[in-house]
Amino acid sequence: MGSKAMFKWAKTVTPAHVQQLIQAERDIKKALIIFDSATAEYANGFKHDINTFSLMISKLISANQFRLAEALLDRMKEEKIDVTEDILLSICRAYGRIHKPLDSIRVFHKMPDFHCKPTEKSYISVLAILVEENQLKLAFRFYRDMRKMGIPPTVTSLNVLIKAFCKNSGTMDKAMHLFRTMSNHGFEPDSYTYGTLINGLCRFGNIVEAKELLQEMETKGCSPSVITYTSIIHGLCQLNNVDEAVRLLEDMKDKNIEPNVFTYSSLMDGFCKAGHSSRARDIFGLMVQKRLRPNMISYSTLLNGLCNEGKINEALEIFDRMKLQGLKPDAGLYGKIVNRLCDVSRFQEAANFLDEMVLCGIKPNRLTWSLHVRTHNRVIHSLCTINDSNRAFQLYLSVLTRGISITVDTFNSLLKCFCNKRDLPKTSRILDEMVINGCIPQGEMWSTMVNCFCDERKACDAMKLLQLQLMD
Repeated sequence: MGSKAMFKWAKTVTPAHVQQLIQAERDIKKALIIFDSATAEYANGFKHDINTFSLMISKLISANQFRLAEALLDRMKEEKIDVTEDILLSICRAYGRIHKPLDSIRVFHKMPDFHCKPTEKSYISVLAILVEENQLKLAFRFYRDMRKMGIPPTVTSLNVLIKAFCKNSGTMDKAMHLFRTMSNHGFEPDSYTYGTLINGLCRFGNIVEAKELLQEMETKGCSPSVITYTSIIHGLCQLNNVDEAVRLLEDMKDKNIEPNVFTYSSLMDGFCKAGHSSRARDIFGLMVQKRLRPNMISYSTLLNGLCNEGKINEALEIFDRMKLQGLKPDAGLYGKIVNRLCDVSRFQEAANFLDEMVLCGIKPNRLTWSLHVRTHNRVIHSLCTINDSNRAFQLYLSVLTRGISITVDTFNSLLKCFCNKRDLPKTSRILDEMVINGCIPQGEMWSTMVNCFCDERKACDAMKLLQLQLMD
């Protein structure tokens, strides 16, 4: 456990006092010191009760200190303090929060070790975690075990089961069948049931049935949520049916259901895919006007739309706004901006954005490697075409230090650029690095370099080049 460093205590101490001190301490290590030092100071008198244990465990799992939290469970057992279902369930849920569903189910199965019999609440909570984390085979097995243990089905547990079936297109029929037979067993679908099904149908492109369910749920007195409406709006936009999506948005407003960031972002995506980035920008403005903070999806959607329509100046404005909001663009967004700048021959600006990527700590990885190679080589090649040799060479050196591959075409562009400048040292260096990287200059490039060296009375170097060509 924590350090035995002593804490300055009063003459007497109570669990309520310890609880107050732990609650006020934000540093988890110091909170643990307070917890441990209380019993160290009053070894013959003070004992933690369930409240101090529960609070300390809560703080530990909030800080992802699960090993220490589970150690406290064993200590509670040793000190004959009841380990409640709520304490164990809080650890299960915390493991689910950090995407460790197998640990959630492990802790659940440990409940009998602490003389704690799990109730329906624990079963449904763990089932929901397994479904949320796509552990579907395990979830279905867990549900069967749950029924064998005598836990009866409820609307809540059936909703979780329906959500599991909605995860895959192949099991959507099972979800609909379960939904249609719920009333036969005395269960009435609620708003969550309808919302889950509508979301699943929209995800797999079945918008017609989703809209029918929306109408049905309203006739049954179930109020659709903003999430339900957003699911259909997103589905309509994916099918390029933006006009109907806008009508649905107006329907939401008429029913006093406020759209959220995801609603507006879905509409923006629909307009951008339809080639109407100006209308997407209007939606963006409306979202800001309603004091909703655009997220990465909002900005990425609008930036892609503007770039695809060649509106680079507007895209740059939105890009700057995004950074001012504290959001960090990824390699994909930088690549989009760089390519559009190159399309309009603004090569120096494109190079500046590549430098900015480095300053922001954006490095190539397995997923973005090819993107970095394409954008960097394109900018270097483009700078060479306008004879900006200094900027091209500067970017070239930057690329080398980060291990990004240089293509044969880019090497040839650099060679031609520096030959035209009669910069023999850089020409020789690039040629050497080109050969080291397993690239050979194109045929006409040899003549250009030979002429360059000969013009500078470098006959010896010219002969070496000819020898290399003959050996190739």
